[in-house]
Amino acid sequence: MQETQKEALVQKMHAEVGRLKTEVVRLKEVTKPVAPDDSIGRLSRMDNIVNNSVNTAALTKAESRLAGLEYLLRNIDDPDFGYCVECGEPIPHERLMAIPGVRLCIQCAE
Repeated sequence: MQETQKEALVQKMHAEVGRLKTEVVRLKEVTKPVAPDDSIGRLSRMDNIVNNSVNTAALTKAESRLAGLEYLLRNIDDPDFGYCVECGEPIPHERLMAIPGVRLCIQCAE
């Protein structure tokens, strides 16, 4: 990977990390439990439970993606960075830019 490509990828990854941090904060706020003494009604409470489970799943996914990107940023100079973890072939720069932090080439991802 050329140095200019690596710099562009690092910038993209930093932007994605910033976006994910904001998303994690937002999701933590909306997944707070509703106090049982809040009079929101039975149906509203059920709706809240469903929404909370969806938001909790999204929070888990965002936190996992954030941790993965932060790990990759710390190890960007690793000689294996940018190579598929399955087949060892280089991952095309376009794929890395489209999905920062991707660890599989297109063939292995299918």
